[in-house]
Amino acid sequence: MLAVLSPGQGAQKPGFLTPWLELPGAEARLRWWSALAGVDLVHLGTQADADEIKDTARTQPLLVAAALLAAEHLPMYDVSVVAGHSVGELGAASLGGVLTPEAAVTLAGVRGREMAAACAVTPTGMSALLGGDAGEVVAGIEAHGLHPASRNGTGQIVAAGALDRLEKLAAEPPGGARVRALQVAGAFHTPYMAPAEKALAAVAAGITPGDPTKIILSNLDGSAVNHGRELVQRLVRQVTAPVRWDLCMSTLADLGVTAVIELPPAGTLAGLVKRELKATGAPEIVTLNTPDDLAAARDLIARHGVAPSHEPTPQFRVVVAGSAGTFEPAAGLAEGDDVSAGQVIGHVVTRQGANEVAAHNTGVLTEWLAHHDDPVAPGQPLARIGGHL
Repeated sequence: MLAVLSPGQGAQKPGFLTPWLELPGAEARLRWWSALAGVDLVHLGTQADADEIKDTARTQPLLVAAALLAAEHLPMYDVSVVAGHSVGELGAASLGGVLTPEAAVTLAGVRGREMAAACAVTPTGMSALLGGDAGEVVAGIEAHGLHPASRNGTGQIVAAGALDRLEKLAAEPPGGARVRALQVAGAFHTPYMAPAEKALAAVAAGITPGDPTKIILSNLDGSAVNHGRELVQRLVRQVTAPVRWDLCMSTLADLGVTAVIELPPAGTLAGLVKRELKATGAPEIVTLNTPDDLAAARDLIARHGVAPSHEPTPQFRVVVAGSAGTFEPAAGLAEGDDVSAGQVIGHVVTRQGANEVAAHNTGVLTEWLAHHDDPVAPGQPLARIGGHL
């Protein structure tokens, strides 16, 4: 199984899009998306310096556009899983069939502008805490009146909040962690971004999303999201909610992902995945930074992706677990039976109770992918529903 990852803010580098503009149609594509995002993506990706592309209002649409531009040159129909970090979730939502590229770039433009405006209201910032016990680090962050804005894996948690409190945290690092101030405009993924969340919600309400055609992992809790409208709601909420990339990586491991492609500007997420998943068998990774890397990325998809078929086939949707527990299929429901959209096909039993698992489209229960009392993880496929195109 192969996953494609879309990076978030901080991954950008001056001139990183220059080689991509040599591909036919790439510059025209970026100019069209520039009109939607309200920024000059061609200039930002080729000629702008580090300070200019550090501006949140410019960086966010630039990163989403870069990921989508590169993905257009990959056989994405053979990719099973997509995920993005922070604003990268908008790119993943498009690659997973929920948003059109135009909607993703437009929302990235709104998100970037509104988060930049929210940063200007109160002086805030972010600091990375490296090492230490995760529980002690989070407790120390909260004890200083700060927020754990991003948990990027073992030994890397980002604190966010008022600048004076970040200074006190640096003077008294919790759990033996090292504190490194980040060069960002403000406290992203915290309640300080509430005005931006409200503004993004107003625009997102006008979008008609599709339901996912791939497994899309959410930064909110690492789970796979089955419904397009729910994913859009999560994307809006994520402006003020912490990024749980650690849980996304855990789900990648639970799904048995054997290969990963990180879209440009690539390297950050690939490094996190390599370090976090090495204990369970690190996946094969391609960092897609220039068109020269496309051949390696296509080869990886050919070897680890879904086998393509040239025969007319039904359209399949995979129903996945939203939480960890044990699976109980609905009594009397068998492979070959018709199911309707919203029909409960089973439950995931947890310590807190049983969570319903519903079909998200009408079709035929083609195959059980989990069986009675099987332990399941968030995002794990449970059943395959087929419906004719």
